Formats: sequence, structure tokens, C-alpha cells
Amino acid sequence: MVSKDRIVPIQKIDRISAFGEMLAVANVSTALVKASNPEGDFAITGSGSAGNKLCNEPARSIELANGITGITVYFVSGAEFKGITKNGSAVTLASASLAYADLACDGVTMYKAVLSSGEVTISAITPIVA
Repeated sequence: MVSKDRIVPIQKIDRISAFGEMLAVANVSTALVKASNPEGDFAITGSGSAGNKLCNEPARSIELANGITGITVYFVSGAEFKGITKNGSAVTLASASLAYADLACDGVTMYKAVLSSGEVTISAITPIVA
């Protein structure tokens, strides 16, 4: 990109990293979580209120540790998204939550899953325009 008096380098960046940068600009600090295998299965450990997590690639499944009582997970659902579990059992989706069948498993759309009071609420995040 050319600026008035200098050349400004352009970097290629993936959508998940761009989303993480936008969260940082909005003063939302997140910890990046890596998949435990190439298929996109995430095992999130911790206890109590585990803060904000950002999955580093499209997710096939998200497993929350049994001790976690509150967490926000930002993720892109992969083509074969199986859902969110806690200690091996399916979590209860809140009535205001998107159902798994309503998720666009396109590897692009961002979602936020919030665990609070024993229920998970999944909501779509405004899409990032390429």
C-alpha cells in the first residue's frame, strides 16, 4: 500500500487472527487455545471463571474441564461441528442460544459461546468482511 511519502507493508492475516486483533482493540483480552489434534478438537482446562478463550482454528468439538463454572469461548465452527461438552457430557444450551443445527459450519462465521449458571449461550458474531 502506498501512503503519501512512504510505502506501508501489507500483511496477510487469517480471519481468526484478525478477529483476535479486533477483540484486543475492543479491550477484550483472550487466551489463544490450540486444538488437541488436526481434526479441530479443543480441550479447555481450568477451573472457576476461566476467562475468554479464542480457538486458533475451526472447531470440530469443544470440551470444557469439569471445574470450569464460567467461560467465554470465541470460535469458528468447522464442517463437522459436534458441539460443546463438559466432562464428557453435552452441555445444556440456554433458551436464547443458537442450536447446533443453526450454526453455519462454513469455517468462516465466528461464534461466541458463554457458559454461565450451568448453561451455554451461543451467538453469532458480526462477520468479518474480507
